Amino acid sequence: MASSSSSSSSSSLSSILSIVVVLILIVSTAESVKSPFHPRDLLPHLPRQVSWPILNSLYGAADLLPTFIGTASSGNDSVDWKGACFFENTAWLEFHNKSGSEFGGGTLHIKADKAHSWTCMDLYVFATPYRVTWTWYFISRQHTVEFPEWDGKAEYEYVKNKGVSIFLMHAGMLGTLQALWDVFPLFSNTGWGESSNLAFLEKHMGANFEPRPEPWVTNVTTDQIQSGDLLAISKIRGRWGGFETLEKWVSGAYAGHSAVALRDSEGKLWVGESGNENDKGEDVIAILPWEEWWAFEQTKDDSNPQIALLPLHPDVRAKFDVAAAWKYARSMEGKPYGYHNLIFSWIDTVSENYPPPLDAHLVASFMTVWSQMQPEYAANMWNEALNKRLGTEGLDLSDVLVEVEKRGSSFDKLLAVPELDDWIYSDGKSTSCIAFILEMYKEAGLFGPLASSIQVTEFTIKDAYMLNFFENNASRLPTWCNDNDSVKLPYCQILGKYRMELPGYNTMEPYSHMNEQCPTLPPKYNRPDNC
Repeated sequence: MASSSSSSSSSSLSSILSIVVVLILIVSTAESVKSPFHPRDLLPHLPRQVSWPILNSLYGAADLLPTFIGTASSGNDSVDWKGACFFENTAWLEFHNKSGSEFGGGTLHIKADKAHSWTCMDLYVFATPYRVTWTWYFISRQHTVEFPEWDGKAEYEYVKNKGVSIFLMHAGMLGTLQALWDVFPLFSNTGWGESSNLAFLEKHMGANFEPRPEPWVTNVTTDQIQSGDLLAISKIRGRWGGFETLEKWVSGAYAGHSAVALRDSEGKLWVGESGNENDKGEDVIAILPWEEWWAFEQTKDDSNPQIALLPLHPDVRAKFDVAAAWKYARSMEGKPYGYHNLIFSWIDTVSENYPPPLDAHLVASFMTVWSQMQPEYAANMWNEALNKRLGTEGLDLSDVLVEVEKRGSSFDKLLAVPELDDWIYSDGKSTSCIAFILEMYKEAGLFGPLASSIQVTEFTIKDAYMLNFFENNASRLPTWCNDNDSVKLPYCQILGKYRMELPGYNTMEPYSHMNEQCPTLPPKYNRPDNC
C-alpha cells in the first residue's frame, strides 16, 4: 500500500507541475493579454512541494535588489516605466505646505495602469538622502505617497533639484519574499547554508565546486613555507560565508579572505591576518604562530574554510625584505580591520562594477537606510572614506550627497575615486585583509620602483592572486602540495572539500595605477588592458 500511495502521489505531483509549466509558457508568449490570474500569482496556493521548486527557478537572492527607475521631480518633469505588474506607470512630484512648516512637504503621484493580471502587485522603495519608505500597489489608478514635511532646508533643496528616487522590486511581493527565503541561508551556519552559497556562486559566477578526494586536510610540513607566501581563503557557510559570497559576486574574486606567512629571525613561522577576531569580538590585525592559526582553521572555524597556499616565485622571494615586512606588520598589529575602505576596492567605475540591478543609486539608498539604523557602523564603513574623497571632514551621508550635487558632480563619480594608501582615518591606516598583505609587499620591495604609483587599497583579492609574483614551476612546489589529488593545481590547496578555482592566477605584471579603473561585471568579469 505504501508503494502504491507513493506512486499515486508522485503521479499527481507530476501532473500539477506539468499544468503549471504549461500555464507559464502560455502566458509568457501572450504577456500583452491581461488575464484574470497569472500562474506566478497562483504559485503560493499550490502545494509547497510544487510551488517552491518553481519559485526557486524564477527568483533568487539577487532579486532582493531593487531596480532604479528614475527620479520624480516637480514642475513638468515626470518619469515613465514598465513595472513587474503594471506595464504603464508615470510619476511626478508636487510640492506643498500642508504642514505650515518653513520648507513644507510634498506629494509623490504615481499613476499605475495596464496590469498583466488581476492578482499581481508592484512593490516600490522611495528614497532621498534623508529617508527611505516603501509601499505596494495592486489597483490600476493614481496613487500618492505623502512627505508631510521635509527634513529642513537641506532635504528641501536636494529634492527640489534632484527629486525623489524610485526603485522597483522587480520580482514583486512574492518574488521578494522568495528571494528573502533564498538569501537568509547564505548566512546560515548549516549544511543548508553551505549548499545555498555554492548554488549562488555557481548560478551568478559560473563557479565550479569539484569535490577533492579525502583527506581534505594536507599534512603540511612548515619548513617549505616561507615569508611572503600568500594564503587564499574561501569561506562557504555562516556569517562570513554569506558575506564572502556577496563579495565574490560583485568583485569576481574566487576567494574571500587572505593571510600571509612570515618567518622571524629564529626561523619560527607566523601568520599575519587582517580580520582576526580578538577576545572582545573585534576584527583586528593579528600576528599568530602558525600552529595556533592552522589548528583554529582545522578545528574551530565553523565557516568550513577552503585554503590554498600560494608560494612566492624564487626570483620574487629573493627581493622580499623580511625585516621591512616585519616592521610594517608590527606597526599594524592590533589595529582594526579596514572597514573604512572595504567597498572602494571593488568600485572603480561609474557604472561597470555593479551587477544588475545594483547601481550607485541603490548603493546610496542602502547607505541611507543603514545610516538611519546603525549610524556609528555607517560612519565606520563609508562616511570617513567619502569625506576623504571630497576633502571634507565630519559630513554625514546626507551632507555628503548634498555637497556632491553642489559641486556639480555625482555620487557614482565620488564612489569611483581611487583610495589612497596614505590616507589616515580616525583609528589609523585602514587595510582590508588583502590590502594589509599587499602593503607589506610594497614595504618589502616586491613592487620595486612602481610602489609609489600603485594604491594597493584599490586591489581586490582577485587582483592580488592575479599578480605574477607566485611560483610557476610545479617541480618547485612543496613535496606535499596536492599530494592526495590527481588534479594538480598550480598552487597548494591545504584544506577544504572542494577544489579552489583562481581564474587568472599568476598572470598579471604590475603597472602604474593598476586596478583603479577596472570593470567587474559577472559572469565573465572581463578586464580591459591597463585598467
